[in-house]
Amino acid sequence: MRLFQKLCTAFICLFLIFGLKAQNDLEVGLIEKLGNHLSDSLMVINIKGDTVRLVDQIDKPTVIMMVYYRCPGICSPLLDGVVEVVNKSDLKLTEDYQVLTISFDYREGADLAKRKSINYRNLITNQTNTDGWKFFASDSINCRAITQALGFRYKKMGNDYLHPGCIMITSKEAKITRYLNGVYFLPFEFKMSLIDAAEGKIGPTVNRLLEFCYSYDPQGKTYVLSITKVTGSIIIFISLLAFLFLVFRRKA
Repeated sequence: MRLFQKLCTAFICLFLIFGLKAQNDLEVGLIEKLGNHLSDSLMVINIKGDTVRLVDQIDKPTVIMMVYYRCPGICSPLLDGVVEVVNKSDLKLTEDYQVLTISFDYREGADLAKRKSINYRNLITNQTNTDGWKFFASDSINCRAITQALGFRYKKMGNDYLHPGCIMITSKEAKITRYLNGVYFLPFEFKMSLIDAAEGKIGPTVNRLLEFCYSYDPQGKTYVLSITKVTGSIIIFISLLAFLFLVFRRKA
């Protein structure tokens, strides 16, 4: 039993070491900042062209989406996914929660944000008030600062960007409480994430393993299983288990 406990401890240590290394080496993806509060120095540009503080826009549980409006890849499916889950949710947009969509491309301005706002808010069919879905642009300094604060890592490729598809949830105090990966979301998970955010509860961390096991595919603009990483980790883990087993068996 004691040998088993030691082996389990070794496994946990190995996972943490590789998980931290994977995060530090991550070029495109997410590094979770759960529990962190967004700084009051972060600025965004609203559809009127006014520069406002991001935290001043957060007064209730909030969904934050980092996109760029000209994106030819996953941004449109991500926006469509949010439309779908908002339409399916029994929570009231604007009253119970809000959605902030922010472009991380500093070349995009308030006019484009306004056009996207009109397009996507018109797709909301089960809400009487869609004012709670707000669209923003930002300058280069704040684009970088906001994405760093959220742990959102992206890479410029020509005129476009490689970036993850996800939404982030914050409490009304601008504390990051949950990350939801992908471009489509389960209504129950979406609802519970917002309810937890209303109570300031931090959601479970699942991204670290996913980020380590999966690599971003620039061609398909998606994540694919990294056989090299997974196989290498398994080999190292089995070798470590065999080594520890022999050491502790010899002592016994």
